[in-house]
Amino acid sequence: MCAMEMKQAKVQTGKGYKIYEHSDHQRLYHIELETEVVDQFLEDLNGVSDEQLEYIPYMRLIVADKLESLTDKEFGHTIRNILHDRNSGGFTIGLQNRTSDPKDYVKFSTALSHLVGTPNFDAMSGKYYARFTVKHTDDSDSYLRQAYRLFTLHTDGTYVDEPTDWLLMMKFAEQNAVGGRSRILHLDDWEDLEHFYHLPMGSFPFTYKAPASKNVSQEVYREPFYMQNNKPCICFIDQFVYPESIEQATYLKDLSDSMENSKSTIGLNLPAGDLIMLNNRFWLHGRESFEKNTELHRELLRQRGRFAK
Repeated sequence: MCAMEMKQAKVQTGKGYKIYEHSDHQRLYHIELETEVVDQFLEDLNGVSDEQLEYIPYMRLIVADKLESLTDKEFGHTIRNILHDRNSGGFTIGLQNRTSDPKDYVKFSTALSHLVGTPNFDAMSGKYYARFTVKHTDDSDSYLRQAYRLFTLHTDGTYVDEPTDWLLMMKFAEQNAVGGRSRILHLDDWEDLEHFYHLPMGSFPFTYKAPASKNVSQEVYREPFYMQNNKPCICFIDQFVYPESIEQATYLKDLSDSMENSKSTIGLNLPAGDLIMLNNRFWLHGRESFEKNTELHRELLRQRGRFAK
């Protein structure tokens, strides 16, 4: 069953899982694995370490195969269909509170990402994934770890010269956190898409440069909008784009302000142990600011990469 057909049904059931319409967003799905599937996945992969996943690339596909074998051979096809479907392009899924071990979270997120495609090398961490914390104090050079700033809407992979088709974010842990919800916007729900897409600056190749913490020294050139499957897609982040004129800067600021103020930009709660996967070409994401708390702690995992051929 294709993703559009699933959207018309309240629930779809597969072997070991159910797919629901997401309670917080009409375009998203929530996939619920049966507890027996989760428990067997964790038991069968108990001996697989983080180091094995980092040092032996084929082990990442082994854990993906394990998850699919515990469901059905349509599971990987189904989640890929959701991510490719322009009318949806995203889902959440979790481990049903069966574990809080970060090693299990790494294995689970790795299984999901490798059923979808191939994660890009993350230069910030030197691995195929990055783990990072958000806390009360931070002196980083981007908004990623700065808890009390609005992390504005953006797409990933803007400053690297490789495709970034999808994004996975998983919450590992959270204490003393008020606020800080994920903010998301589907491009087709943005009221001003046609306006900014058709302006001359919409096809100008802007220069993107990463800050030192990203460990990427190259410059890349990205147009804000491009076509894929006869639909406009977007590539944008306000922190790393370098305009060459006041006119260009005004266009970028107006574009960002419009998305931030869109009535379709919503906040999404993600419990610890859950992850969200989004098509990075037509979903934008960001984060609300947190309320100040000296004991604030949140840990996240990020993967992003290319779809399987």
